[in-house]
Amino acid sequence: MKIAILAVGRMKGEAAAALYETYAARLPWKTTLVEVEEKSKAPATKRQDAECRKLLAALPADALLIALDPRGRVLSSEDFARAIDRWRAEGVKTLAFAIGGADGFTDDFRSRAQVALSFGPMTWPHLLARVMLIEQLYRASAILAGHPYHRGG
Repeated sequence: MKIAILAVGRMKGEAAAALYETYAARLPWKTTLVEVEEKSKAPATKRQDAECRKLLAALPADALLIALDPRGRVLSSEDFARAIDRWRAEGVKTLAFAIGGADGFTDDFRSRAQVALSFGPMTWPHLLARVMLIEQLYRASAILAGHPYHRGG
């Protein structure tokens, strides 16, 4: 199985990038990070539309699209691991996780996503969301492998 992380904006700051790379290197799944940007001074809705079009253009053809969205479902780490295991058993070749820009996703993008997940009702910086996602992917792999890294309650 492959993991694609499609994100609006560039990873800035050595600390966030280093932490992201630390967890990405531990994953047993081939993982790619695709960053897209929309630097126009267009109104928010036009910029949001352009960002979402770029995310969809970067989507691998064989991928299950998972939008990280505040409106999505909140899962425990164990439930997230079980979902990944189920998708893998169903023959999903690539899991594509999308992280939107400051204005989030368009309704069209949300309708294209097969799954919507949330890190909860709080607002998180996009760079931190990437680190949280990659850590949870590593945690899911540890849970599935029976590794002691995960000691959840």
